[in-house]
Formats: sequence, C-alpha cells, structure tokens
Amino acid sequence: TTHRPDTVDSERDDNGVHFRQRNSAMKLSSILVAASASSIAAFAPSRPACRRTRLSMSSESASEEDRRSFVSKSAASAGVAALSTLGTATPASAAATKQWKQVKVPFEDTVYDISFDSPTHGYIVGARGAFAETSDGGQTWEPRSFSNLDAEEEISYRFQVVSFKDGEGWVLGKPTLLLHTKDGGKSWERIPLSPKLPGEPTGILALGPNQAEMITSSGAVYTTENAGRNWKAQVKETIDATLNRISSSGVSGASYFTGSIVNEQRDSDGSYLAVSSRGNFFLTWQPGQEFWIPHNRGTPRRIQNMGFVRGDIKNGVWMTLNGGKLLVSEKADLSSEEFPFNEAAIKTGGYGITDVAWRNDNEVWAVGGSNTMFYSTDNGKNFSFDKSANDIPGNLYNVKFFPEFGNAGWALGSGGLLLKYEGMA
Repeated sequence: TTHRPDTVDSERDDNGVHFRQRNSAMKLSSILVAASASSIAAFAPSRPACRRTRLSMSSESASEEDRRSFVSKSAASAGVAALSTLGTATPASAAATKQWKQVKVPFEDTVYDISFDSPTHGYIVGARGAFAETSDGGQTWEPRSFSNLDAEEEISYRFQVVSFKDGEGWVLGKPTLLLHTKDGGKSWERIPLSPKLPGEPTGILALGPNQAEMITSSGAVYTTENAGRNWKAQVKETIDATLNRISSSGVSGASYFTGSIVNEQRDSDGSYLAVSSRGNFFLTWQPGQEFWIPHNRGTPRRIQNMGFVRGDIKNGVWMTLNGGKLLVSEKADLSSEEFPFNEAAIKTGGYGITDVAWRNDNEVWAVGGSNTMFYSTDNGKNFSFDKSANDIPGNLYNVKFFPEFGNAGWALGSGGLLLKYEGMA
C-alpha cells in the first residue's frame, strides 16, 4: 500500500505546553488527497502521550552554563575532526580580504541556525541545547533556557532550525522537538507531533500569525494555520513511495530507492530542493505538484549540499561536491532529468564547501571545512579567498544574509563560532 501523508494533527490540552529562507506571509494551496483507511491510519495523529507544557524563557544560571560548557567540548572536537579530513592544505591567503568579524556567543557548541524578526532582535540555536538571544542586532548575545526543561534534559537536544516572522517563532530540535512562541520568545509552548509522521522533521518556516510550514526527511511537506494544532499535507506521497512506484529508470540511484533526503532547502516562493542521503541524485518539488521529481547530478562525485541562486529556483541552483567543487546552473528546467551545471573557479585546497549564499546579484559567499571562506563578485563564476576565520580552529556550516534587515550577513560554525559580515574595509 502506498502511504500518503494526508493530514497530521497535534493535540492541545488544558495545560498548554527557520528553513533557511524568510519570505512574506504566503499560504500554499493545499493538495487534499483521498486516502484509503490504511493510508489514513499511517499518517493520522495518534494521541501523543506527551502533553503541552507551558515553557517560559529565563536567563541561564551559572551552574547551567558551566555544565553546558563542559559537555560541549566533545561536540566541538568531533565537529573539527569531521571536516578536517576533507582537505590537506589551507588555500593561499596572499592578498586575501578579511570581511567578517567574530562575535562572542555564550557557549562553545556548534551554531546551526540564526533568525531575526527585526533588525535588532533575533536568536541563534545550536548543539547541546544551545540557545541565545540578541536585542542589539547581534552585537551581543545572552544565553536563554526553558524554565520547564532542566539542564540535563535541555543539553540532550540539538536545536537545528529557528525561524521568526513578526514576533512569532519556531524552533526545531533533535530528538524531535518543536517549540512555538507568539510573543517574540518571552514564552514558548511545546508542539506535540505524531510518532507516525513520515520521516523526522528537518525544517520549519514561520509564515505569519499561527502559520508555518514543515518538511520531513521523507519529503513530506505540511502547513499549519492554527499554530500547530493541525497540519495539512502538501505532497501526495513520500519520496521513496514515488520513486519505487515510477521506477525512475532515467535517474541514477533513484530506482528502488530506500532512504531519506538531506539538506532540504526552500526558496522564497515555496519550492524545495533536496539531496538523496547517498548524495547520488537530487530532487525538486514546487507548490501544486503531487510528487517530487528526481534529477541526475551529472557528475561521478558525491553531492555535499545544494541551494538556490539568489534564493529563487527560477534563478538557478548551486551544487557542492566532494573535493571542494562548486557547480552553478543558471537555467533550472525542473522537468528535465539533468541541469546544465558550470564549475566555478574556486581553489579550496580540497576542503569541502558546506554552504553558499548570494548577498546580491553579483556577490556570492561560500564557506566550508577548516573555516575556509571564499567570495565572488561575478555571480559565482570566480572566487577569491577571505581570511576572516583563517586562524580560528573548526568548520563553518552555514552562511546567511537577511535582505529584509539591511542585508546583514552571518556565518555559523563549530565551537560557538559566529561571524558577522562587515564588508570591505
């Protein structure tokens, strides 16, 4: 039986308990699918044992800070080891620029995501329950914790995604934990999710009052319009069900696919891009489509990450490969099995590129292993080395710009590394 992620509800009782892109509030048209009784059972909500528990924000105590600092050291060391094997030589730094400045954060754990709901107010999230808030545009950060989660419980979570819009925010953690605030983070509630959800939640995006969009590792996309009480499916079936049903013989690695997707990215209009967990092909989905569409990677090298050119699939996509390669396609024909990629001129010394972001039509930034940073001023065709993090141990995982807030830029990495874009001196 093909299972369909039709509707997932979450229960609210009397106690109560930031994909990567930000955009104007928009509501995707729901794709309602008639399902068999067995299909409905697979994705219908169970009545979760967990209850909504009211959470309120509080500053972190000294004892919690010490405990978190102690347990974070192993995570930071592991992160350095993971990407350091990707390269053997640091790129030449002769005549390199230094356009980013390190900002101190109140923890030493990997910083995974950052989001703002105004030019001055925002949050960062990370490993071991790392959570901090700024009220001065990111110049300083204060640790925050949830009063109803003790320190031992909180450090067991890895907060991977944070998304804010107009004072309403969502935080997604692993093991699966979804938090929601309506008052700019002063108080939070825990949103229970059905254990029968297809895949693990991997992304959440705030869309407006009580509205959000969530994606899972199985390619299920859901929207809510009542703060997580109910979730409505936007895709007819999961990725593995689609690929096994249509056989996908023209896409290498897609036939009889079992597994999950990684590195899911959403553009400003709600289109998605995802990489198979093996890195041997990628998939796209646009609002209104019933299924994900698989595409060949067009190279024998494994895909590390992918994303959109200037935040919109209509502008093209970028792809990073093992060995520090970066490819850019400015013509994204979503109906085609293959995209016409061009390799960028970038000398990484073999270090893997983990993320790429466009600051404007011409300026592009790439970050990667051993805290390497590169920039382009010709729309991603040629890159130069930037030495801003050259003397800092660790790896960079994420680079983001906020055009709605003065195009502020941030780079995030292991060991509590947070860099703020300053531009040319």
